[in-house]
Amino acid sequence: MGRFLVAGIVQKETIVRVEKIPIEYSGVTVRSNMVFMSTGGDAYNESLALKWLGNFVDLMALVGQEESMELLNPPDAEVELVTDYVLPRLKQTPTAVVLYDNSRRRQIFEDRKDLGEAVYDEALFREQARRAEMLVVSDADFCRPLVRIGKELRKPVAVNIREYRRDKEAYDEDFLKAADILYVSDDYLIGEPFETVKELAAKYRPKIILLGQGAAGVILYDKEKNIIAHYDTVKTNEIVNTVGAGNALFSCFLHFYNKTHDSVFAVKNALLFASNKIGFMGTSNGFMSEGQISQWRNLIWRDGR
Repeated sequence: MGRFLVAGIVQKETIVRVEKIPIEYSGVTVRSNMVFMSTGGDAYNESLALKWLGNFVDLMALVGQEESMELLNPPDAEVELVTDYVLPRLKQTPTAVVLYDNSRRRQIFEDRKDLGEAVYDEALFREQARRAEMLVVSDADFCRPLVRIGKELRKPVAVNIREYRRDKEAYDEDFLKAADILYVSDDYLIGEPFETVKELAAKYRPKIILLGQGAAGVILYDKEKNIIAHYDTVKTNEIVNTVGAGNALFSCFLHFYNKTHDSVFAVKNALLFASNKIGFMGTSNGFMSEGQISQWRNLIWRDGR
């Protein structure tokens, strides 16, 4: 299997199921199975998914000075992550509150604490990057040296820019320029999705772009195959919680693309993986095995690929 270095945010999350977003004022709402607390963040979610699929994963992140590593490996976890490179350098671990409704809309409140001022050990980045087949990077400030190191070492760099916005593009420029594989969400997208993908491809020249469109599916751009195509979502489960769906899709795509270099095959598998994931509550639940993905893929597309 592959060896990935994953760098980015790990945070404590409180996930709240609401009737609809935007929410209407109510003094107190009492409902069973409404509030769920867990660990999250792009880097944590992606590391879990990649490890579940059988890869070696080096997770590189920053957490609070007093944080227990049970945050990443709770007693009931089916996947155990290596925490050697999760450094307790922050005053407190970042936190987030995520509201979501049955229409797959979300509203997220993030408190990144002092993460914006924190620095990761560049020598440690370089040491682990040499060992990795692919670098998976979130657009956190402390990850900027890693994308430069990745280009110096000629390692494939996969970048997750969850909140792609025009007014944030200057902040993300280092990451956009470095990306061989780029994942962006349409949450804040202004303009036609296909045109946005074409503009990103022309300006930054990544090999692959994935534009996540939530319930509408995903757009895949592959420079080498000369493909730009939309793929609808598939249904393998009833929707329980869509938090982390984009991370699941991106991680599964990277697993299969690293293994086969076939972007179409990888995106079909990724859609299945994400579809099953949203049928479960909790970051570490609901992952498909490769065998299950294969069964569903053959059922839906009937082409073996």
